Amino acid sequence: MEQAGLQAVLISRPVNVKYVSGYTGEDSVLLITNRKKYFITDPRYMEQASLECPDYVLVEWRSRGSVGKAVAEIAGEEALSAIGVEESHMTVAEYRSFEAEVKAELAPFDGVIEGFRAVKRPEEIECLRAACDIASRAFEKIVKDIRIGITEKELASRLSMYMVMEGADTRPYGNILISGPRTSLLHGIPSSRAIEYGDLVLMDYGCQYHGYLSDMTRTVVVGRATGRQREVYRLEQQMVEAVEAFLKDGVPAAEAYEESRRILEGTEYLPWHYTGIGHGVGMFVHETPFMSPASTDMIRAGNVMTVEPGIYIPGWGGIRIEDQLLITETGNENLISATKELIEI
Repeated sequence: MEQAGLQAVLISRPVNVKYVSGYTGEDSVLLITNRKKYFITDPRYMEQASLECPDYVLVEWRSRGSVGKAVAEIAGEEALSAIGVEESHMTVAEYRSFEAEVKAELAPFDGVIEGFRAVKRPEEIECLRAACDIASRAFEKIVKDIRIGITEKELASRLSMYMVMEGADTRPYGNILISGPRTSLLHGIPSSRAIEYGDLVLMDYGCQYHGYLSDMTRTVVVGRATGRQREVYRLEQQMVEAVEAFLKDGVPAAEAYEESRRILEGTEYLPWHYTGIGHGVGMFVHETPFMSPASTDMIRAGNVMTVEPGIYIPGWGGIRIEDQLLITETGNENLISATKELIEI
């Protein structure tokens, strides 16, 4: 705040509210000034906020008419003249409302909390490790369910159930489980398509553990793999291995992408290599740092991030392997224990 010349910041993105305050509910914003920390929420969450955020001044906004009016009241009492806001999380209507109601300059404060979140604390790493362990154990269960005739939707529902049974939070996020030629869809939605002999089955999924996320992908073959399936899978393994061997504290994220691309140079598959090959993971599934040729991020010790280069051939299918790594000073630790060897079911 001092560096930005601000007297206060308004934190409204839910994942940032949770990161800063420890609050696990909904419908809340934080107003942090040089002197006090205000927690502004709906009356339904006042009791929960009092238990989870005892060092905040609780403010109920509904009786005041809007969050903006509650902030305006505090800004008047504190004589605030400049407040930082997370512009990328505000709608145009919300921003105009704040401009009209709050008699203080609104300044951009985007990316600051995300910067703190990028390097994980030890307790965060333990939650992420647990989430990855749960997802890996669920993989061992779901591969036993894959068979000809079962649908993508049924497999996806079983996968979510297995993660909850293994200890995940009961609030899931969207898992990808697709098959056959649909596996070339990078973010395909599970459908009623039934699994057929010879299909690739791609599972990109994860769970929450105390709000922290796992994110992994494995691709299997139903029946005997064809020569081309084996070839693409081998290249995919090599790309993942090359990137993981490169990643450590202090390397540029853009160069990590070049490590994956190098494996495909001179092959027919380079045009089908997607440029986004990994991202940070924490309380949100896609966060800093990002690995792509356009990235300006640096990889730092304490980052937890995915490695997921892939090959996606329209009309044929796609193969992706995704691990989740903890970056260290000298290298990295893979938090995903599930095998990366080709599985034929």
